[in-house]
Amino acid sequence: MNILITNDDGIYSPGIAALAQTALKFGKVCVVAPDVEQSSTGHAITHSRPLTYKKSPITFEGIEAFRVNGTPADCVALGLHMYPETDVVLSGINMGPNLGNAMWHSGTLAAAKQAVLLGIKGIALSTPVGKTEPDFDTLKPYVEECLTMLLDTDEIALYNVNFPKKPTGVKWTRQSVSLYDGTVIPGEDPMGRKNFWISVRSLDQAEENSDRWAMEHDYVSITPLRLDLTDEKRLKQKLSEQ
Repeated sequence: MNILITNDDGIYSPGIAALAQTALKFGKVCVVAPDVEQSSTGHAITHSRPLTYKKSPITFEGIEAFRVNGTPADCVALGLHMYPETDVVLSGINMGPNLGNAMWHSGTLAAAKQAVLLGIKGIALSTPVGKTEPDFDTLKPYVEECLTMLLDTDEIALYNVNFPKKPTGVKWTRQSVSLYDGTVIPGEDPMGRKNFWISVRSLDQAEENSDRWAMEHDYVSITPLRLDLTDEKRLKQKLSEQ
């Protein structure tokens, strides 16, 4: 199996190194990742300037690795051009969860979506981060378990996987659709100039068996996703009104 790995945290992230080493158990691995952090860039595509790639300044043992001056989605498009025999794209392990409505702006998930758009299976993997880096040694057995499950078939599919800090099991989940309250936090820099941080806070309790619920109960969450955004229920209603 030929595996392309990328992320949105950049080539220097410990999460991408951990994923690359684990993925070696499943096949041949190559890494094509942003040269700088691209978190929350969503599915942005660079079209106003050319993309370039260079060999990674850090070593991935036994793995070809390149950095790109573009977005996560750019990295997948360029990576699949460089490695046309790729069977699956893995994106992560992201430093921070990608749950519920955060999927809309996640660069990690966007890379997996770009793979599916180009006819390749895409899997996004994420984990919370605090004042210290995630314990990837603790997560490794669960990463292996999830990859074993998800790489078992040749289907073109999209999966979003989130690992709690100390997993106790794995659950299939749905996306939480709880609403969020957008928050703008004002501040100022050392020169006294105003600045602002955009943040969110959850308004609703996590729905049972949703991705957020699973993480709150220390389960690895695996959510199968689709690219079709059609609201089937509303469409059916509108068609019946014609």
